[in-house]
Amino acid sequence: MSNISIIGTGNMARTIGARAVAGGNTVEVMGRDQSKAADLAKALGGGATTGEWGTAPAGDIVIVALLYDGVVPVVAQYGDALAGKVIVDISNPFNSTFDGLAHREETSIAQEVAKAAPASASVVKAFNTIFRHVLEKGRPDVFIAGDNAQAKASVEAFIESLGLRPLDVGGLKMAHWLEGAGVVTVGLANHGVGNLDFALSITELPV
Repeated sequence: MSNISIIGTGNMARTIGARAVAGGNTVEVMGRDQSKAADLAKALGGGATTGEWGTAPAGDIVIVALLYDGVVPVVAQYGDALAGKVIVDISNPFNSTFDGLAHREETSIAQEVAKAAPASASVVKAFNTIFRHVLEKGRPDVFIAGDNAQAKASVEAFIESLGLRPLDVGGLKMAHWLEGAGVVTVGLANHGVGNLDFALSITELPV
């Protein structure tokens, strides 16, 4: 099992935290509002703890569960406190009409996190193609991207502890395309599928 720290106290932090506790992982919650972090940790149960905002996370894997525009500034604020950690970015930088990315360059929030994080930290993109309630109630595939094989292996093991299947899409530059896939899910929800009760998945032909 894994030692996880979650930066954030919103819906995705709660959902990932609940699955993490259910999967036997050690969970720490960190939030700007210490009372909200404490309330979430109590709600999660399973011995979940709270950490002080801005200090070194207890977990080896640090899930940044924040809105996209807060992710890079918070990683920069934590600075050396994230040295040696595996940082997981789950954000989706949607534009105001939810039909494109907020950044126009061929980059990603995860790639910008890698620039802001300590050199000894590793960044993995994950969970961004899954609607929260599907992650809570379903068994969706979880696509991941990252440059460090050991970091990806640890994130894959964590995802498997949630009862989910991790699927590696390649290096961290692929995070740009995972964010694009997040846009595709919104397009499908608004058009071809017509609801939010689905996730992108891989269908393999029988051998």
